[in-house]
Amino acid sequence: MSFTPVALVLSAALVCHLTVVSPLLGKRSYDRLARTRAQDPTVYRRMTTLWSAELWALAGAALLIVAVEPSLDAADIGLVVKEPPADTLGAVVGFLGAAAVGALAFRGLAARGKPVPTRQAFAHLLPRTVAEHWYAAGLSVTAGVAEEIVYRGLLIAAGTGALGLSTETAAFLALAVFVAGHLYQGRRGMLMVALVGLGLTVLYLRTGSLLLPILLHALIDLRGLLLSPRPRELVGQAG
Repeated sequence: MSFTPVALVLSAALVCHLTVVSPLLGKRSYDRLARTRAQDPTVYRRMTTLWSAELWALAGAALLIVAVEPSLDAADIGLVVKEPPADTLGAVVGFLGAAAVGALAFRGLAARGKPVPTRQAFAHLLPRTVAEHWYAAGLSVTAGVAEEIVYRGLLIAAGTGALGLSTETAAFLALAVFVAGHLYQGRRGMLMVALVGLGLTVLYLRTGSLLLPILLHALIDLRGLLLSPRPRELVGQAG
């Protein structure tokens, strides 16, 4: 399988945006949020809206590439319902079990007044008002759907179809681009993103469908943004 020139150009443009533009813009906007949130009550809503819009635009670009590339269809990027393999339930239970153990460990750190690295990585994304909770929920669901379509579905398909890479190599490179997209979280945050992304990638490759990764991704983000208490140093900054 090889891509047509149109699909190849679109794919190259998408990859360039994901590897360079999106990480830098994301870090810049997150840093602006951290600096101005106390003075500007609308900055959180503006940023989460822009991030959601960008993610949906990227997902739209991925679907456009599928539409113009004859060798691709929805099933090739995981948008298909398949009967899961017999060991899928075990993989999901293991994934959720590891996430639960990590959550309990982090909760223990927080209870002892120690900093939780993963929470610090996105502390300024935690909502502080009822309205912000809705924006955070929208961003979480958007990320679950759009990021899986783009980073897991399209990039792996493009790596194998356009570049002739093995599935494993394409998946590794797609994971690297996914982690780079979370540059704003810093090294420790990106490490956790890599671990979660690896679990979602393995689940996708095992099932051949993005449905479970999308669901788990959205639930993880919802839990992280809506159920994580804010670090103590930020509690007094709410307004």
